[in-house]
Amino acid sequence: MTDSGIRGLYVIVDPVACRGRDPIAIARDALDGGAHIIQWRDKLRDKGDQLADALAIARMCREHGALFIANDHADFALAVGAAGVHLGQHDLPITLVRPIVGTSMIVGVSTNNADEARAAEAAGADYVAIGAIFPTASKDVTRPASLDRIREVKAAVRIPVVAIGGISAANIASVVAAGADAAAVISAVCAADDPRAAAAQLARAFRA
Repeated sequence: MTDSGIRGLYVIVDPVACRGRDPIAIARDALDGGAHIIQWRDKLRDKGDQLADALAIARMCREHGALFIANDHADFALAVGAAGVHLGQHDLPITLVRPIVGTSMIVGVSTNNADEARAAEAAGADYVAIGAIFPTASKDVTRPASLDRIREVKAAVRIPVVAIGGISAANIASVVAAGADAAAVISAVCAADDPRAAAAQLARAFRA
């Protein structure tokens, strides 16, 4: 894939982080604020129970010209017509997922260092996520990384690099300056009092 379209603000919509609000509405606010990518992440409900939400958000992403990424599960990504699927270090390996989803679907992989990023690229990843750049409460098993780690990974691979972990309006400029092609956030948008305004402020960092 020559251009996966992975760039700019990448909002991970997790119902747990939405403070009891409708995750579909949060996703709409994120898109209206300038998010270029929405990842759906629901670790609590069975896939059938989250299907309606994911289908609605996938449709909104298409209407906004944004990418919809499903977390973890290749079958779910196919079922909702996602543009891509994101794989964690403990999900099925990309070598098994790629034959399932085909060559046209974007596949991203969570990594923590240049060696893991190179391995993901060699296996066929379209982008790698690197983190956690800053301390985060959203994922309690994420290994720490740094701004320097972004630079190292950028130098090691040719595919887009997504920074993740504790990114906020206060530090996103440093993430962009370190070379990240996209910045993934959860609570910075999902838990914001005004998710649309929060997304707009974060998205501006990529236009500065």
